[in-house]
Amino acid sequence: MKRNQSTEDYLESILLLSKESEFVHRVDVARKEGVSQPAVQKAVKILQSSGFVECDGMHIYLTKKGEEYATRIYERHCIIRDFLILHGVNGLDADADACEMEHVISEATFDMMREYVEKHR
Repeated sequence: MKRNQSTEDYLESILLLSKESEFVHRVDVARKEGVSQPAVQKAVKILQSSGFVECDGMHIYLTKKGEEYATRIYERHCIIRDFLILHGVNGLDADADACEMEHVISEATFDMMREYVEKHR
């Protein structure tokens, strides 16, 4: 699957919101992503057609496929953030930078970062 930053950001937000609350609403996703509710509605339709989420009208649920993909993306985010922190970047900047980098670095670079983090935690 071709990586898509917008798709990955929405899935990651839905994953994190689902860990905070039993139900994820479009308005919550809109707030977390800093976008309008119509933008979330459009994204949810795309995520549904890709088999990543299901909706019951009011709530958004990750499918097994969606949860697995979102978990991988969030793992990338956490490893990259931790790698940057281990190299002296403050937590806020490391988190913001990881949010961008998680979508563009190669698997080889990510594997190096993961190995480094696991070795130095």
